[in-house]
Amino acid sequence: EQDMSVTIQTEGSVARITLDNPEKRNAFDDRIIASLTEAFEQAGSDDGVRVVVLQAAGKHFSAGADLNWMRAMGKLDAQQNRDDALKLARLMQAIDQCPKPVMARVQGAAFGGALGLICAADMAVAADTARFCLSEVKLGIVPAVISPYVVRAMGARQASRYFMTAEVIPAERALALGIAHEVVAESELDSSVNALVDALLTAGPQAQIEARNLIARVSHGAIDQTMLNDTADLIARLRTSQEGQEGLSAFLEKRTPNWI
Repeated sequence: EQDMSVTIQTEGSVARITLDNPEKRNAFDDRIIASLTEAFEQAGSDDGVRVVVLQAAGKHFSAGADLNWMRAMGKLDAQQNRDDALKLARLMQAIDQCPKPVMARVQGAAFGGALGLICAADMAVAADTARFCLSEVKLGIVPAVISPYVVRAMGARQASRYFMTAEVIPAERALALGIAHEVVAESELDSSVNALVDALLTAGPQAQIEARNLIARVSHGAIDQTMLNDTADLIARLRTSQEGQEGLSAFLEKRTPNWI
């Protein structure tokens, strides 16, 4: 059943997925993980939705995984723990692979697993009072399931420090590390998010997802003949696609493309 700690609201072509359990600092457990996964799948498959914003109610974005739940899980066997961890891994993948651009809006504390949610999103806007922390080693564990997304965002060398020290990362440092794309006063959080949403709505929806896939491929591969062929094939395919033809024609004919 849908957990009331996660809400999804669609206004126009923007779906806002809200972590809404401020009494618990939006910490997540298995129920909330299931509801978030469902919300991202729902927003992703809704043809009317163009952009997804992940946000949180109250003072804090999220304290990460609920520690009482984590401790209870620790009492179960290895297989149950593995199945449970895979559910969190699938949530991160649902955000990362959502067929719409995903933006995180961050205020207050974003600790532990919350960094996975933020780094799996395509972009993040944070209040200048936001604080980030990979606190897992202090509990004798590691940020295992979120690591592919966090390391992709901040790079291996910086991850070495913050995975090991569990230091609190202030917003300005998070910006320098690539965790956040924008850091603004808390009063400007919504207007900054909306400005990025407006920018996203001007672009071809198919092109945006192709762009994300392109980045994933070129950031890992060698720049060899295969890479050259792959990128050339992609642009050739998109130039001749319906969306590409419409975009080019609209620009040359000085009119608005049909996706706006």
